[in-house]
Amino acid sequence: MKPQWSRRSLLAQALGKIDEASRAVTPPIHVTTTFIRDPDNQYRSGNVYGRPDNETVREAEAVVAMLERAAGALVFGSGMSAATAVFLSLAPGDHVVAPTVMYWALRNWLKLDAAQWGLRVEFVDTSDLAAVKRAVRRGETKLVWLETPSNPMWSVADIAAVCEIAHGAGAVVGVDSTVATPIFTRPLELGADIAMHSATKYLNGHSDVIAGALATAREDERWTRIKRVRATLGQILGPFEAYMLLRGMRTLEARVRMQSASAMTVAEHFAKDSRVLDVLYPGLPTHPGHDVAARQMLGGFGGMLSIRLRAGEEAAVRAAANVKLWKRATSLGGVESLIEHRASIEGPGTPCPGDLLRLSVGLEDPADLIADLDQAIGANS
Repeated sequence: MKPQWSRRSLLAQALGKIDEASRAVTPPIHVTTTFIRDPDNQYRSGNVYGRPDNETVREAEAVVAMLERAAGALVFGSGMSAATAVFLSLAPGDHVVAPTVMYWALRNWLKLDAAQWGLRVEFVDTSDLAAVKRAVRRGETKLVWLETPSNPMWSVADIAAVCEIAHGAGAVVGVDSTVATPIFTRPLELGADIAMHSATKYLNGHSDVIAGALATAREDERWTRIKRVRATLGQILGPFEAYMLLRGMRTLEARVRMQSASAMTVAEHFAKDSRVLDVLYPGLPTHPGHDVAARQMLGGFGGMLSIRLRAGEEAAVRAAANVKLWKRATSLGGVESLIEHRASIEGPGTPCPGDLLRLSVGLEDPADLIADLDQAIGANS
């Protein structure tokens, strides 16, 4: 049944649940680790133990499910634990297709550790449908993993087209939609089986919670296995962090729409700067993935972009050192704007060019952000 209220209204009130005991508008934090059994030793409340069960966690999950229009959602202790739970739900020997350019920690885990689990991982340019089609093997490929826009080059994968390829070969599709957020892209509605978020980033939005989230199109055996992985490995998000995530999500729509608009302003400005070799932002018509992004990112193109400096790597490092308003820090999606020389962070083997600066646009005045970055680049001259 269609909800009575819009997603925006439901999000602002975190679904509008009122605590029955206190009648509080703000939900309480449930910190208990154990629960009372019924007289016949059953757990009809649905809560057994704190490792798999927590009411505050479930409230956060309900909001994530509403945002993604999902059959169910799970929150985890980090984005990495959410993503790896999907891969750990596979069987040894399964073939996986993943992006060449993606979040570096997950890429490294897939390269170094997934093989010990017995997974066969093949990395391809997932923005190239022909490459995806060549990589997917009927009867062998069990999961195609996408990240769109992909960090830190912001290439765009066509979710619907990849789903058609993957499903035709009997594989499921998981999409890291951290940067797009559910405000601009809902992968499940485009045919994906699982949507993943590093909830540390935009969903929480205040750089004070480490969390991850998964949403599923169906409550099926695959989802049951993922739930079992979370429960067995103790990957559940803590109740205080779940409360903070719930609070952060209430302002998600307002934040990301403002951040997206500011990112477009910054991108358009530096696209005209002769000192800049390239601006990587899906919102620009010159971006190779712009047309696909315009189809599947409805209402905005996100708050992330990268710029490549014509003067090279040393100039990029110096520019990051010379900012005053931007903060030199890892992460993204918070209310403060962050700048990072990404190749230095990812280290040897990174696909990230040395001349690239990754920018996470926050809630500051975009004119101030432009002025600060302009002077920082100019200080290299």
